[in-house]
Amino acid sequence: MRLTWTTTTLHLAEPLRISRSVTARRDAVHVRLEHDGLDGRGEAVSSAYLGLPTREILRHLAAVRPDVERLPDPETAWAELAPAGTLGAALPAGVLAAVESAVLDLTARRAGVPVHRLLGSPRPPAAPTARTLGIVPPDRAAAEAARLAAAGFTVLKVKAGAPDPADDLDRVAAVRDAAPAAALLLDPNSAWTEERAHALLPRFAALGVTAVEQPVPPGRPDTLARVAAASPVPVIADEDAVTHADAVALAGRVHGVNVKLAKCGGVRAALRIHEALRGSGTDLMLGCLTASSLGLAPAVHLADRARWVDLDGHLLLADDPWTGIGGADGTVRTTTRPGLGVRPRTPEPPGEADVRPRTPEHAREEHVRPRSSAGPIPGEARR
Repeated sequence: MRLTWTTTTLHLAEPLRISRSVTARRDAVHVRLEHDGLDGRGEAVSSAYLGLPTREILRHLAAVRPDVERLPDPETAWAELAPAGTLGAALPAGVLAAVESAVLDLTARRAGVPVHRLLGSPRPPAAPTARTLGIVPPDRAAAEAARLAAAGFTVLKVKAGAPDPADDLDRVAAVRDAAPAAALLLDPNSAWTEERAHALLPRFAALGVTAVEQPVPPGRPDTLARVAAASPVPVIADEDAVTHADAVALAGRVHGVNVKLAKCGGVRAALRIHEALRGSGTDLMLGCLTASSLGLAPAVHLADRARWVDLDGHLLLADDPWTGIGGADGTVRTTTRPGLGVRPRTPEPPGEADVRPRTPEHAREEHVRPRSSAGPIPGEARR
C-alpha cells in the first residue's frame, strides 16, 4: 500500500463568528491510500482550538506512514487501527480519523459496497442537517434564515454567547420569525456561567429553541449536569464530550453528546460511544468541524444513528473541492456508490506527500479573541 497526502486551504464563504473566535479559513490535508489500482481518501483539518496545526498533521502522517505501508492490504489495516488495534494509537484524533477514513473508503471500494454497508446499515443514511448561523446582527440572521428555509432546511443552529445576552435573544427571535417552521438549536460554545444558563434557557425555550449545546465552560461536568437537570430544553455536551471516557461519564446526566469524528478519533470510536450511550437516556448528536465533503462523508454514513445531525461544515465553504454528500437542500445523504461515495470536483494531480514547510499564515485557523476502543468491523451486523 502507498500512503500520500496533499494540503490545501479551505476558505469559508464568510467568516464564522462564535463566542470565542472568528474563523475565515483552515487548512485541509487530503490523505490518499492506494492499493491494487484503487484508492481510499480521508481528510484532516487544522484546528487551533483542538491544538492541531497543519505542521503537526503532516508530522504525524509522516510518522505513521511506514507502519501503514508495511501492511499487505486495507483489510489488515482496518483490523490493526486504533481503537481496535495499536496502529495509529499515538495519532491525534483528527489525524487518526483521516487515516481511518482512507482505510475504510478503500476497503469498501475493494468490496464493491458503500461504507454504510460495512458499518451495518443496509440502506443509505439520509438525515436533515442543522445549518449554522454565526453571531451576526438580527437582520442578517433573519435574511439568512429565510433563505435557508426556502432552500429546504428544517433545522437551524444559532450561535450565541455575545457579551450582551439581549443580542442573542434578539437574533434567535429574528430567526424564529423568519423561519417559523424550522427547529432551532442554540450553541453558546461554553460562553455562559451556570447562573446565566439557568436564567437564559427558559427565555430561549419560550422563543422556540429545542436544544442547547454546551452552554457552560468545559471541565466541570457536574455543572453541566446541573444545568441539564434544570433546563426546559435538552442540553447536549460538546466541548465536555471528547473521548469515550467523557461520554461514559456524562451518560444519563445530559440529554445528548455531540460526537465529532475529529474529536473522538473516527468512525469506530464514534460507534463505540454510540454503544456506550445506548439505554442511558443520553442521545447522540453528530457534529463536525468546517471541512469539505470528503471530511464529512464518514459521519454521514453514521447519520441514521443520531437524534441530532449537524453536518454542515462543507456548506460553509466558498468552494468545496469534493462532492457527494448533498446538503444544499437541507438533507445530507450517502449513495450506493462503493466507498465513501465522494469525488473531487476537478481532476487531481498524482498524490504525493506534501512535506513542504508551511508558513504560519497557512498553518492555522484565522482566530481572534481566543479564550483563556472498538466498534463494529466491516461485515459485522449492526446491533
